Amino acid sequence: MILHNRVSAEELKQRLAAETFSRITISFYQYAHIEDPRALRDQLYEGLFKLSVFGRIYVAQEGINAQISAPHFHEEALRDFLYSFAFMNGMRLNKAVDDDGKSFWVLKIKVRDKIVADGITDPSFNILERGRYLDAASFNEITSDPDTVIVDMRNHYEYEVGHFQDAIEIPSDTFRDQLPMSVDMLQDKKDKHIVMYCTGGIRCEKASAYLLHNGFKNVYHLEGGIIEYTNKAKAQGLPNKFLGKNFVFDARLGERIGPDIISHCHQCGKPCDTHTNCINDGCHLLFLQCEECAKKYEGCCSSECQEILHLPEEEQKAMRAGVDKGNLIFNKAKARLRPRLNEIRAAAQEKGNG
Repeated sequence: MILHNRVSAEELKQRLAAETFSRITISFYQYAHIEDPRALRDQLYEGLFKLSVFGRIYVAQEGINAQISAPHFHEEALRDFLYSFAFMNGMRLNKAVDDDGKSFWVLKIKVRDKIVADGITDPSFNILERGRYLDAASFNEITSDPDTVIVDMRNHYEYEVGHFQDAIEIPSDTFRDQLPMSVDMLQDKKDKHIVMYCTGGIRCEKASAYLLHNGFKNVYHLEGGIIEYTNKAKAQGLPNKFLGKNFVFDARLGERIGPDIISHCHQCGKPCDTHTNCINDGCHLLFLQCEECAKKYEGCCSSECQEILHLPEEEQKAMRAGVDKGNLIFNKAKARLRPRLNEIRAAAQEKGNG
């Protein structure tokens, strides 16, 4: 069996669109020692391919991290397959909150150095010595204390569209940078209860272990992250303290948690929490754009990109040659759009005070 995809993205998208059944989007992770990540990768690919699973999975010696979609009728078989691996038996499977079943169209499983890049080189760091888990009810209870410190361990563009009430943003570009920055920012709060959270739990779990490694004592993290919290709060009739939209790393780019919109269009400043990638193939910057600006700028992040969009294709290709877009698809849009964002926020604040 060939253990990688050999079909074009366009054909795969067409196949997905032609499916007559529904899919469920599921995320999961597990920290554990993996002796042979490559062998596990191939076992997973063979089994998941047979179940028509799509998605993105990272395997490393420290564990597994996955976001996938599966046909609804294979949900039980999927669980049985994953739980057949001893280190994943009983592992929590987070179901998407707002799911159209179109999150992925191909299965990609990659071996990485780590399932979450952290920059930690200290050999004495132990991911299994982590903070205490909080379920939805416990999270609501402990965060009702005004002395509790709530820390968001996600990226800027995730925090911008949605976060828990009173949560602190660690304003760095990567999780690798956030870890030492969180230690510095929280030094004067070592005696307080510190509650960390992220999308599905994987980043805040490692962050809680890092704080403990650096001498913090009362560290907690939200079990299953925002996704599990939202599902449990709804099922148990608990107040949902999350404001705005939950950003996700798949084709949906977000899950609608509640009706509130706390962010603004990066171009006109109107309330907006719709992420999009600049349609200019030489850019693809991730940014927030309202429907009006999407029409005005034809899906581009700037008038400059809009001008390039109308150049002959050959000229566009020549301009793109040799240009490394890096991680612009999930770039914070922070450096390039920060001046405009400051103007938007200042105007919104002035309007509110008026």
